Amino acid sequence: MKKLAIASALFSVVAMTGTAHAYQAEIGASAGLIDPDNGSSSGSFGVDGTYYFNPVQTRNAPLAEAAFLDRASNVNAHYAYKEAGDDEENNYGAGVEFFVPNSDFYLSGNIGRQDVEQRYGRDRDTTLYSAEVGYLPAPGFLVAAGLKGYDDDYDDGVDPTVRAKYVTQLSNGKDINLEAGASFGDLDEYNLAADYFIDKSFSVGADYYSNDLSDVNEFGVNVRKFFTPQVSLEGSVGFGEIGNNDYNKFGVAAKYRF
Repeated sequence: MKKLAIASALFSVVAMTGTAHAYQAEIGASAGLIDPDNGSSSGSFGVDGTYYFNPVQTRNAPLAEAAFLDRASNVNAHYAYKEAGDDEENNYGAGVEFFVPNSDFYLSGNIGRQDVEQRYGRDRDTTLYSAEVGYLPAPGFLVAAGLKGYDDDYDDGVDPTVRAKYVTQLSNGKDINLEAGASFGDLDEYNLAADYFIDKSFSVGADYYSNDLSDVNEFGVNVRKFFTPQVSLEGSVGFGEIGNNDYNKFGVAAKYRF
């Protein structure tokens, strides 16, 4: 009886240790600054949150990619405010990611609204939406295709999208995250991103974004550090151009998991 009690106690400790870093929600806040060569600087801030249907197990994964590697279905929402001179922009959005149980299929959908108030131009309220169907042919590897659209008082459109994401471990034991995406048609939007994990809690990365419709090109670098399995801080710097106007972009973000 005593041996059984000791074994049960040890099992309980092991079980608790294995799930000590599990979390089911994450909230975050961010702030940014854009400094163009021509025109005044502008600021931004935002908040976001994600709720997972089941607790996310971090296991031995990079903390930043734990939810993706655990195939954690979730609902999420965000709000962001940005000012540019005398103009103001509010963005609202909500989405869902669903990894189909007992399969390698993935579904996602997002809907949002962008309200732009211009002092010397017409205001524009735009509904944004997207949907994807994806497949995971290997652990940590997702390919997805879908549609991305918008609708406002003056115009509307829908474009096809494709993207891929791959998280894997290198021969030196370090992890990497690779991402690529594109939207074709009227939008012609492209993005690339890569993150290298110095350890499970610390990553450095670079990204590139291009949008022919808005004539934007931007290259950025970022770092993210988890000070505990629950608390992280991220910093980013971007270098881009809108038309012929170059700009520098700076951002910070903090997230908390529970």
